[in-house]
Amino acid sequence: MRTIRKKEKKLSFSEKFTRLAERLREPEWRRYAKLLFAGKMVAIALILLIAAIGILVGGHVYAADAEVKGGDVVNPINTVWTLLAAFLVFGMQVGFTMLEAGFCRSRETVNVLMECIVDTCLCGILFYAFGFSFMFSHGNGFIGYHWFLLQGIPATYESTGVAFLAFWLFQFAFADTCSTITSGAMIGRTGFVGDLIYSVGVSGFIYPIIGHWAWGPDGFLATMGSAGFFLPSLGMSFHDFAGSTVVHTIGGFIALAGSIVLGPRLGRKFKRDGGAPMLPHDLTVAAVGGLILWFGWYGFNPGSTLSAMDFEGIGRVATNTTLAACAAGLTAMITAYIPGKKWDVSFTVNGFLAGLVAITCPCYWVSPFGAIMLGGVAGVIVVLGVELLEWMRIDDPIGAVPVHGMAGIWGTLSLGLFAVGKYGATGPISPDNSAPLKGLFYGGGTQVLIAQAIGSLIITSATFLVALAVMYAVHIPGLLRLSEEGELYGMDLTEHGISAYPEYVISSVGMTAGMNKVQMSAIEKPSAALSPGMIAPERLKS
Repeated sequence: MRTIRKKEKKLSFSEKFTRLAERLREPEWRRYAKLLFAGKMVAIALILLIAAIGILVGGHVYAADAEVKGGDVVNPINTVWTLLAAFLVFGMQVGFTMLEAGFCRSRETVNVLMECIVDTCLCGILFYAFGFSFMFSHGNGFIGYHWFLLQGIPATYESTGVAFLAFWLFQFAFADTCSTITSGAMIGRTGFVGDLIYSVGVSGFIYPIIGHWAWGPDGFLATMGSAGFFLPSLGMSFHDFAGSTVVHTIGGFIALAGSIVLGPRLGRKFKRDGGAPMLPHDLTVAAVGGLILWFGWYGFNPGSTLSAMDFEGIGRVATNTTLAACAAGLTAMITAYIPGKKWDVSFTVNGFLAGLVAITCPCYWVSPFGAIMLGGVAGVIVVLGVELLEWMRIDDPIGAVPVHGMAGIWGTLSLGLFAVGKYGATGPISPDNSAPLKGLFYGGGTQVLIAQAIGSLIITSATFLVALAVMYAVHIPGLLRLSEEGELYGMDLTEHGISAYPEYVISSVGMTAGMNKVQMSAIEKPSAALSPGMIAPERLKS
């Protein structure tokens, strides 16, 4: 059955007006009309406001102000990306502190904590005052000389589009990393005042000035191979994407210089003399610290793109970072197992850290397969490096020199072998692959490898020689090494007046001469030091 609908009569304007007047006599229709009218007015007001803002702000930035340049416009996405990466890199200080505290002896734990914290505070002030200026401002091929005390800075750093102070914070975290690497090899016998003095040299001068050579806008290694600059016939500049050389090799070889000048800890007997390394006091803390460092490396390497817009680049860098660490951890574990037939956690932790150090330079330009290969080699290098220092009677409690110095050199050179020839440079909007790097194993010849070898040799040798001079300058007046009495008494008690642990968790292995009779009796005979209300441990039932 069909329903037949009558066609409604079309109302005239006067009839519509009459109907509206009748409806407005009803309360419900009056409320509806008021709401409809108010909504339309708000919408019109918003449209006018948006238009006014567009005219005032947009016109000022892009039309009215003729002095504004494209490079002065802050890219908010890249700035936030850089800040997040800076926070991750700064979080690596937690990892470094835990790693060093776990690998040291219990008697020097407070000293490690204090050094890591104070080095961070000192580095921040020095990098603000002049360190950043030396490293990242314009000057000449050897040093920058603008923006001291962050005065006269532009809106963004160079053409990155990243807000200047966000870039400063990111680079401060890198400088802090270099300073902390140095202290790792020198724990257990460095006086606190001496640590402060050489840290000024590292954070304020050595790292930023030598770093300028490779990362400064006009550093002679950054411009190497170009017409009118250093080695123009080479046709290739030195590359270090995130700091295998600039951060890690510099830190590692300053640590080597400090270890040589200081000499070994009292009681340290090397293998060739019939001894063995001093045991770490808390491998749990050390292993967790290593994993925190791995996590922070996702700010270190992907963040060095300074661009969240380079989508493929940051994904590739993060993946390569992961795979290199995985491969290095496994090869270090296997290499360490061969002579001792034990699965050594300390070598495994230092192994994946060495893989992270090695991939830091070439992470943007290699493939995942290349990352696994070069990471695997780094794991072997760190084990052999520890054994080399042991044979040379150099005391490096943390393994800072093999992990950061030796693996850093390998990672820098590996770019000349594993660069796949597809990737050029990252950019604020998109990557520029017009001039890709191609290594020896991918048919690129030795050009990149030679450039990397020259840069690594110059930076490594200059760092080591200058660091030796600085360490001896601090050591000769007797400020670098703690006195024999103070070291035997215990660094924590001598330098800081407190132990990191309560007496009841200190074993006889970790006892120091500074412990009093009550503390020693609590260790040897726990019940003798108990208060009347306490129960002797041997009387406790399971």
